[in-house]
Amino acid sequence: MNTIASKVSDIFKANYSSAPHLYYSPGRINFIGEHVDYNDGFVMPAAIDKGIYYAIALNNTNEINFHAVDFDEKLTVNIRDVKKMTGWKNYVLSVVNEFLIKGLEIKGFDCVFGGNIANGAGISSSAAVEGGLAFGINEIFKFGFSRKELALLCQRAEHNFPGVKTGIMDQYANMFGKKANVILLDCRSIEHQYFPLKLEGYEIALINTKVHHSLASSEYNVRRKQCEEGLEILKKELGINSFRDIKSPDELITSKNKMGEKVYDRCKYVVEEIIRTQEAAKLLQQNNLIEFGKLMFETHEGLSKLYEVSCKELDFLVEKAKENKDVIGARMMGGGFGGCTINIVKKESVQGFLAGATAAYKQKFNIEAEVIEVEIEDGTHAINI
Repeated sequence: MNTIASKVSDIFKANYSSAPHLYYSPGRINFIGEHVDYNDGFVMPAAIDKGIYYAIALNNTNEINFHAVDFDEKLTVNIRDVKKMTGWKNYVLSVVNEFLIKGLEIKGFDCVFGGNIANGAGISSSAAVEGGLAFGINEIFKFGFSRKELALLCQRAEHNFPGVKTGIMDQYANMFGKKANVILLDCRSIEHQYFPLKLEGYEIALINTKVHHSLASSEYNVRRKQCEEGLEILKKELGINSFRDIKSPDELITSKNKMGEKVYDRCKYVVEEIIRTQEAAKLLQQNNLIEFGKLMFETHEGLSKLYEVSCKELDFLVEKAKENKDVIGARMMGGGFGGCTINIVKKESVQGFLAGATAAYKQKFNIEAEVIEVEIEDGTHAINI
């Protein structure tokens, strides 16, 4: 067991009498396919070695005891009193609530959780919190849900108490991650394929801007609405049912006047990104990491100029990556307006690139960026004690 798993387990044993079940629930990165999971697109995430560790055991009462190690906070709630609260409490209670909505009998349990995943970095700490708890509840109560059912349950949980209308990508990557592989997820059919990621001489490094502009959640919902508005126009004009039915962004031009410039730009980005993600899968099959990286740079350009979810801090870091010949791909990752850039860098140049980029960032913005080096890991799973 690693040190965090041991710490969570030790805190559990110091506070509760039962022997706990232990689980690991990962965060995720996404190489390509950003802001298209709610637009019938394809995404290419992977689970990572940064996440949340859970210790859970039944306690023969009607009360659930949560201990959030990273916040040093506790919560006790009766099964009958599960309701919307604030902060981290909303995420765990909403998961419990989804099982209750299904009419399943949940009894009292004790739960300690903590991890090494940065909040607000865009590597989906919320899906890691939801996934680990849902997986643990499913196991200790023997409910028998599949991983896909658990991913969908966690997505509903995030929609419900926290009120964040996420697509399925984060929760799916959390459940279906596979070591050394990326997932190509079809967000319309909710089916996936694995593609080995042969990094051979390259590493993945994230740079956390440490900024989180307040626009993030409100603008996320605005983008969804703009895409829905654009799609309705395209359905009438082109007779299509989905952005997936459009084979080239050129098909949008005849509808530009009806959409207006902003809605047109959003739709153009979505169509281009759906095409890019499918192309990226072909490049991985050919083991062509250089061209794959170029698509990541293109995605950032689209997110910054057409979808307008980047910010000056993210753009600065991607520009620094572009200037370095040993970085073959980089882009902002996640919802936007802050969070991380993801970079694929030659192994021998990683430390030099990270040192240079973070020093320049500090000079420009007077912010200490955080470096997060990640490896691709399996999805949520039990840890043997």
